Amino acid sequence: MKRITVGVLSFAMLTCLAAVASAQRNPRGTTKLTLNGQTVSVEYGRPSLHGRSVEQMLSQLKAGQVWRLGADKSTTFSTGIDLAFGNVTVPKGDYSLWARKEANNSWQLVFNKQHGQWGTQHDAAQDFASVPLKESKLSSPAEMVTISLAKEGAGGMISIEWGDMKLATGFKAK
Repeated sequence: MKRITVGVLSFAMLTCLAAVASAQRNPRGTTKLTLNGQTVSVEYGRPSLHGRSVEQMLSQLKAGQVWRLGADKSTTFSTGIDLAFGNVTVPKGDYSLWARKEANNSWQLVFNKQHGQWGTQHDAAQDFASVPLKESKLSSPAEMVTISLAKEGAGGMISIEWGDMKLATGFKAK
């Protein structure tokens, strides 16, 4: 009887793990940067365009709405050091990242206090800060969402690329 119970429980556990894994349909990506000995990282889902344009994919967004910056589980931004994005300070910690489309078709990078939730579960009441993103066109389109962190001067740059769109903003360690 003990063997049967252990077998059934093992099967149930494996089934649950498989269900969670299959819910994440897109590959995950990670990017990291070290500033002043501390790690800044982003972990995100990487959807593909599959023949569509980024304009088609994001056209349903109206002013004030957010894009989850990836797919599946929310994009997680982690920093072991306080960061300054212009005059906005983001304290060390973990956040979910979102891009909010503005009325003038510009973009804001939004830091939300919640993280780890499903990417469609954005609670605007938990938005902590937002900073402007500069949009530019890529000469070589990115099939999959690609988020990167790069060292720039005394700080860094976060960029989000998809299709022919690039959104980017700089930051410094505080």
